[in-house]
Amino acid sequence: MSASFEQICIGIDVSKASLDVAIRGQTQASRFANTPEGVALLLASLEPAGTAVVLMEATGGLERSVAAALCAAGFAVMVVNPRQAHDFGKSLGYLSKTDKTDAQALAQFGYTLYSGDKRDKLLLKLPTPEQEALTAMVTRRAQLVGMRVAESNRLGSSHRTQAKSIEAMLKAIDHQLKALDEDIGGSLGKHFAAKLELLKGIKGVGTGTKAVLMACLPELGQLSMREIAKLVGVAPLNRDSGRMKGRRTTWGGRSEVRSALYMACLSAVRFNSVIRVFYQRLRAAGKPAKVALVACMHKLLTIMNAVIRSGKPWQADYGYAQAATA
Repeated sequence: MSASFEQICIGIDVSKASLDVAIRGQTQASRFANTPEGVALLLASLEPAGTAVVLMEATGGLERSVAAALCAAGFAVMVVNPRQAHDFGKSLGYLSKTDKTDAQALAQFGYTLYSGDKRDKLLLKLPTPEQEALTAMVTRRAQLVGMRVAESNRLGSSHRTQAKSIEAMLKAIDHQLKALDEDIGGSLGKHFAAKLELLKGIKGVGTGTKAVLMACLPELGQLSMREIAKLVGVAPLNRDSGRMKGRRTTWGGRSEVRSALYMACLSAVRFNSVIRVFYQRLRAAGKPAKVALVACMHKLLTIMNAVIRSGKPWQADYGYAQAATA
């Protein structure tokens, strides 16, 4: 690894208002506004693209604009889970927490990750404009659904003088959901038809699930069965130490995809012959319902991944063994 790279490893602590930037090996940190103008100043202050790696935490979307700008400018960008970054910082002795120390820890973490063998998988890849737009629509739909649930819960215990107001809000939300569903359907049909045609006929996988998969899981069909399951967070992970064999559990991954798969499997265990038989076998073996459902989520995901990876449309007799090895 070149000396120039070792000197240029950048950590950015992102907040709603600011971007705190630290360079590995330097004690000083800089602050820029988390605005288009601030991002432009940040880019102007950095070394030429291609000579630095930038690492930041996922902060609920606040990091997206600066990450996209850096990636488009040619920088190697990685966005990591905050829990992993915090644990790494503690291991370095960063016990106090400030924006400056967070940025310095992120710079060191970026150097460590970029030096590892999983570097290529961690590097941020810019979404297409179509995927970015679909992601925004899927996110907004989830927000509207949450708002509708909240208003529905309020209606039952509200004073009679406020019921009319709540009903009006519910009507407005329903109108927005209907319009958004039409936009999502149009986007899927126009930009993602080729992939979705392969999945046509898989019972339990409706339009909502397909929208989440296309928006939030662009890696579908590009990874192996094990890789896609770990990425989403439905792969049972080992918890072994010495002679102790711990209970396998699933955790981490992409929560929005897991939620969509969970809802899909509630339908699939009733109407999808492959998933239904698998679920019934697990329940008969004594597995709790939730454990069996998670296993079905894993199975359904790997089937869809294999179908898209093979480029062959789903068939009614497309067995799991065939799908998993496609």
